[in-house]
Amino acid sequence: MEGALLVLLLLVVAAIGAGVYATAKASNKRRAASLDDAKADARRVIERLGGQVFALSGTDNASKQALADASERYTAASSQIDQAATARQAELAKESAMEGLYYVRAARIAMDMDPGPELESLSGQRTAGTVTEDRRVQFEGREIEASPVPSQRTPNYYPGGRVAGRPVPAGWYSEPWWKPALVAGAWGMGSVLLFSAMFSGMSGVGYDAQAFENGYGDGYGDGLAAGQDGGGFDGGGDTGGGWDTGGGDWGGGDFGGDFGGF
Repeated sequence: MEGALLVLLLLVVAAIGAGVYATAKASNKRRAASLDDAKADARRVIERLGGQVFALSGTDNASKQALADASERYTAASSQIDQAATARQAELAKESAMEGLYYVRAARIAMDMDPGPELESLSGQRTAGTVTEDRRVQFEGREIEASPVPSQRTPNYYPGGRVAGRPVPAGWYSEPWWKPALVAGAWGMGSVLLFSAMFSGMSGVGYDAQAFENGYGDGYGDGLAAGQDGGGFDGGGDTGGGWDTGGGDWGGGDFGGDFGGF
């Protein structure tokens, strides 16, 4: 009797083990398929970006700078997809490439060319808003400008989104004032003052200075947008963006340089 119970127990244990193994194997296959799909999707966008970067040459400061930024995003995305070990990392590589396509689009606009088809929205882009008027402010001994259009005075484009947890509206700027935070991963003390001076009262910008200071994420913006009608918010979800460096994910490359950090 005891022998029969022992055999039965062994059979139950073996069945459980086989079930666990089969479940784990199926899960691994799903993860592998998801990674392959994400990589294929990312490579499609990266190849599209590469074709644009290599085919275009800037004709003025604005278009040249935009194409230089597009080239940086192409290099970063190519490196990211080569190292991607998870579907999330592949998605971030695609996000980097999409950012590059926005820079290409900006360069084409600066050169009075057809900008091409509309692009997928970037993470945090819609809730960050867009520059809708010319602004010129004095900040720490230098003059910084923002404009909805490129010019000799505003040759630096940003497609809009979050940098180090804060929103940066899409637009053209006299200098890339967001890059110190992009490199350091945090904003300096003066960033709130600059944001307030630059965007206070500007329609189309998705955050006020207090929200910028508190670092509200896109979820906050989305919730607020749901209760407003045309108040400068346009909904839009957030999947973490191309700058997410937490939990083993990585995004935008190291742009380096000293832009007069705040």
